[in-house]
Amino acid sequence: MTAWFSQTSLNPGVRRREVLGWAMYDFANSGYTTVVLTAVFNAYFVGAVAGGATWATLAWTGALAASRAICMLTIPTLGAYADVRAAKKRLLMLTTLACVLTTAGLGVVGSGDVWLAVVLIVFSNLFYAYGESLTAAFLPELARSDSLGRVSGWGWSFGYFGGMLTLGLSLAYVLSAQKAGQTATQFVPVTMWITAAVYGAASIVTFVLLKERARPQPGAAQGQGLAASLARLRQTWRDARSYVDFVWLMVCGFFYQAGIAVVIALAAVYAEQVLGFEQIQTMMLIFLVNIAAALGAFAFGYLQDRVGHKHALGATLIGWVVMTVLAYLATSAALFWVAAVVAGLCMGSSQSAGRAMVGVFAPPSRLAEFFGLWTFATSLASIVGPLTYGLVTWLTAGNHRLAIVSTGLFFVVGWLAIRPINVARGAAAAARAPA
Repeated sequence: MTAWFSQTSLNPGVRRREVLGWAMYDFANSGYTTVVLTAVFNAYFVGAVAGGATWATLAWTGALAASRAICMLTIPTLGAYADVRAAKKRLLMLTTLACVLTTAGLGVVGSGDVWLAVVLIVFSNLFYAYGESLTAAFLPELARSDSLGRVSGWGWSFGYFGGMLTLGLSLAYVLSAQKAGQTATQFVPVTMWITAAVYGAASIVTFVLLKERARPQPGAAQGQGLAASLARLRQTWRDARSYVDFVWLMVCGFFYQAGIAVVIALAAVYAEQVLGFEQIQTMMLIFLVNIAAALGAFAFGYLQDRVGHKHALGATLIGWVVMTVLAYLATSAALFWVAAVVAGLCMGSSQSAGRAMVGVFAPPSRLAEFFGLWTFATSLASIVGPLTYGLVTWLTAGNHRLAIVSTGLFFVVGWLAIRPINVARGAAAAARAPA
């Protein structure tokens, strides 16, 4: 892995093994979204836990929406607090432990345990989002300003290998369990324990190698970290005009992340309802998407640093529009597999590119805060995207093809929102911010 890292891409004093430790967190947490949210537990919740009730899908999307709503309301303050108290690493350890434990708790959910499943999903997804935001805030401390794209791509691509490992182990277990005649209520819980184990074990590397370079800021030493963080967060909202390019990036991120949230949460549902995929086919499909996403994130990071953040992200959004058109036109599995490959390439590259752009626009002394604000926008997107898809299918009596077209509109609007961004102006605004 360290062979991927060029020392010239890193800030002075940053060693390559530390970037490996940082990337290992992407490796660790990717299994959660891959197995819990996308490939296994979502279908298990609807079919087994809720017994296939008419309200089951609404309950699932509602749990995810509730989790993201809590995150949206709390993450900016958490990020500001992490900056004031120099507590990014400490908070990352706590939120990781909480996510691992609640994910493992999903292993005790059985048929009829709807409320237990909902509570565990709400909190595991919340702690996952906290961890994702906190680890992203380390990026500008590690990478040089002209290498944010490639370093972000290193982490994001490595993360998809973690997702594939977790999914691969789960798939192997499911196949052996089905061969032995076990039912979903017997083998799905074990996949939750596999996911929690990989998450916890891989994240240990992060906590051993990654350093907290920030120092506590004035106010924190007197025990006023929370009060100081809230005051500074209010000041940031008031000063939004000074960070106009970051605001436009948040708008862009909201729309395109809404579309990505649909793909993550409902791709398996679309494949099943429109093309008749079975669970094993769906898991293999998600595996393929992860391979494409890893390749896309790694290769595109270099392209992003070469052609510029704005042009690179805009290109990925056009790719997303192409994906939705292919999915809409697919009447056989073959074309849908092509759409899945395109989705994977765009997913890794667009999410990595967005993270790198936040690193460009975030003032050095407010990294966790600005990444928290970015998570605010993406959390809102994770609510609006899937609920919009569900609303379209409900209003059209289950027309998933029309719903995927509505998803494509999110990417179109995101592409329009990126056009006013001036990267040089946004970087200059970040540099002018007081320490």
